[in-house]
Amino acid sequence: MTATIHTLPRKAEPSLSPMMALVAEGMNSVNAVILSRMQSRIPLIPTLAGHLIAGGGKRMRPMLTLASASLLGYGGSRHYKLAAAVEFIHTATLLHDDVVDGSDMRRGKKTANIVYGNPATVLVGDFLFSRSFELMVEDGSLKVLRILSNASAVISEGEVDQLVAQRQVGTTEEMYLDIIAAKTAALFSAACRIAAVVAERPEAEEQALDSYGRNLGIAFQLADDAIDYDSDAAEMGKDQGDDFREGKMTLPVILAYARGDADERRFWQEAIAGDRTSDADLSHAISLIKKHDSVQATRERATMYAQRAIDAIAGFPASAARAAMTEAAEFAVSRRF
Repeated sequence: MTATIHTLPRKAEPSLSPMMALVAEGMNSVNAVILSRMQSRIPLIPTLAGHLIAGGGKRMRPMLTLASASLLGYGGSRHYKLAAAVEFIHTATLLHDDVVDGSDMRRGKKTANIVYGNPATVLVGDFLFSRSFELMVEDGSLKVLRILSNASAVISEGEVDQLVAQRQVGTTEEMYLDIIAAKTAALFSAACRIAAVVAERPEAEEQALDSYGRNLGIAFQLADDAIDYDSDAAEMGKDQGDDFREGKMTLPVILAYARGDADERRFWQEAIAGDRTSDADLSHAISLIKKHDSVQATRERATMYAQRAIDAIAGFPASAARAAMTEAAEFAVSRRF
């Protein structure tokens, strides 16, 4: 008699689908606010803003506001306008970033600065920042205004810090983590924390959501760093090697440089200085990163921060919201786009 071998079903890859399903109805309200508030008597403003806003993207930050509100059992509607404000802040920073970086592609299509020019892109980014603050003021909470305005300032500081560190091969892992905690994680944490404010929850729950968002944001950015060196342009929606050609000392490069021999370090010094940016140089850079397992090490660090995010919300009662937020953290580090 032949024994029957039972195997456990293979666990599906982590996905944003549970979070998207959780907040789908609320996101309709958020999107209505976004569409309404990006309008202007100047036709170029909604046209240019819509180029990016309607161009795909995960809408991760406003979804986090809605998911956090669901986690807390909040039944009001204040969070819709605030989630829209969060998305406007994020979109404004992307528009400005593409000008600063001279980027050509985002989300699989030409960037706004390539289509409409740098001056218009910067000014529409300013418009969206202004709209975000209008929405905050309409909410009426000084605490919400303080959290989101502080996040906006910290993001700007992080972007300037990254600009200073650009083409600086001596950038350390600690310095880089400080940069991404500011430029990426600050808005993730604020997006989550404001839900606790509007739900009038205790400070401890505010801090738990702040920690969840902060750690998730760091994990998300570290995964982005890895993606730039182990995914192709079709997957990423941007040109492979953008970070490399822009001389950005992201974590895979920082680790490869630290682990390299003298010849390898000389290559990195020349590449980060902007003297080695050809396709062949990019291929060599990727080979060195693979040699020293720098992408894997970056993903391992991302996984550590994702686990910290999951641990931060472990004290909340089990629910569909907590499960979706947990899976979102797992998705952040497993994704390839």
